[in-house]
Amino acid sequence: MKSANFSGTAEFHLLGLSEDPDLQPLLFGLFLSMYLVTVLGNLLIILAVSSDPHLHTPMYFFLSNLSLADICFTSTTVPKMLVNLQARSMSISYSGCLTQIWFVLVFAGLENGILITMAYDRFVAISHPLRYNVIMTPKLCGLLVLLSFLLSALDALLHTLMALRLSFCADLDIPHFFCELAHILKLACSDTLINDILVYLVTGLLGVVPLCGIMFSYTQIVSSVLKIPSAGGKYKAFSICGSHLIVVCLFYGTGFGVYLSSTGTPSSRRSAIASVMYTVVTPMMNPFIYSLRDRDMMGAMRRLTSRVTSLL
Repeated sequence: MKSANFSGTAEFHLLGLSEDPDLQPLLFGLFLSMYLVTVLGNLLIILAVSSDPHLHTPMYFFLSNLSLADICFTSTTVPKMLVNLQARSMSISYSGCLTQIWFVLVFAGLENGILITMAYDRFVAISHPLRYNVIMTPKLCGLLVLLSFLLSALDALLHTLMALRLSFCADLDIPHFFCELAHILKLACSDTLINDILVYLVTGLLGVVPLCGIMFSYTQIVSSVLKIPSAGGKYKAFSICGSHLIVVCLFYGTGFGVYLSSTGTPSSRRSAIASVMYTVVTPMMNPFIYSLRDRDMMGAMRRLTSRVTSLL
């Protein structure tokens, strides 16, 4: 195929989840509903944490930042998909595609980093409870979130700059509902060896290594919990970690599932359907997982809603 270096006027075509015109209104309504639930649910968590003094602790500080990352992460992909469905257009500009890649990588990396810091927070709280307030200071919590953002922004910038050196063939169709780096690399006519090496290297450093760290933290947590003499104390400790562990399994399970599906079936839409899990479903489920399993969060949300309704 003939290749060309793209200018800012070139366009990719996002094929989405289905090209059946009869399914477009259904998909639009479904994803609009899921997006609104995601934004509203995570926004409620942020407002509840910020308005309730009882929740001004490191655990809920990280949770509010996770909710903010979920809102931003979903907002980088779903609104563009909704616009395309409504306008019956599949196009996205070259610059818009690279911008979307950058934002997706930034907020996915930020969520990854926050989940790691939350695991560390739970480890300190359960394994070293007497030193918890000394270790988990507000300054350290802020620095951990800032470090997560800077690392994810640097990673996203590196991948985006490396994608700028690629040239593309006549086939500009992306079997996805957003610009994912793996699909962009598959469309390139130029050599992508360096890009592929970078993807594998970063996946190992920022994906596999942190996951191993989370697993190590939970082995230490389980070991500490088993030493608690009372059954009530054990239940309380496990309930504190349960919500975070569920979110970790959802995030990493769906993320690695997308990676394996895109590697095995690069030309199909299976990876696009699988991506819905970690880009849309997981951010939507996080508020329910944390609020329904956390009495303090449920109480803060009830107080927040009662104050809002009284003002209305």
